[in-house]
Amino acid sequence: MKEVKKIVVALVLFVAATSFVQAQSKIAHIDVTQLLSQMPEMKSAEAELKKLQETYRADIESSMTELKNKYTQYSNESSSKSEEENQKRAQELQVFEKNIGEAQQNAQQELQKKQAELFAPISEKAKAAIEKVAAALGYDYVIDAQAGGGLIVAKGKDILPEVKKELGF
Repeated sequence: MKEVKKIVVALVLFVAATSFVQAQSKIAHIDVTQLLSQMPEMKSAEAELKKLQETYRADIESSMTELKNKYTQYSNESSSKSEEENQKRAQELQVFEKNIGEAQQNAQQELQKKQAELFAPISEKAKAAIEKVAAALGYDYVIDAQAGGGLIVAKGKDILPEVKKELGF
């Protein structure tokens, strides 16, 4: 019976000690979106993405202008052409319009792929810096403090300045 009491007391002490250690966990927060938006790499990636977007936009606008010009030309010439010729031209315009739509979809997909390609290494770099700063400052948990991200009260330590310092800006 004494041994059972000793085991129970030891178990209670173990649970109490574990709870005490867990209650001592340190928590910090950081607005990851703000961090990423201030990183120089992000600014250059966004500029590259915008340049690519402008290129696609210019190509599509050029195609749209060409389609509009052909439509105007075919409309003006329709009375002097045969019904068969007008139908061929209408089909040609439809195919041209369909190609423009496909080009828009392809451009959107390429932009998304390029964005993922450009932003992934930047996100990984930010995450590594956050982990390094959290470990150096002894934080067990770092919560994203982005508005609407689930953080209601932010009275803990904001480690954004330390992470920016770690990243060199």
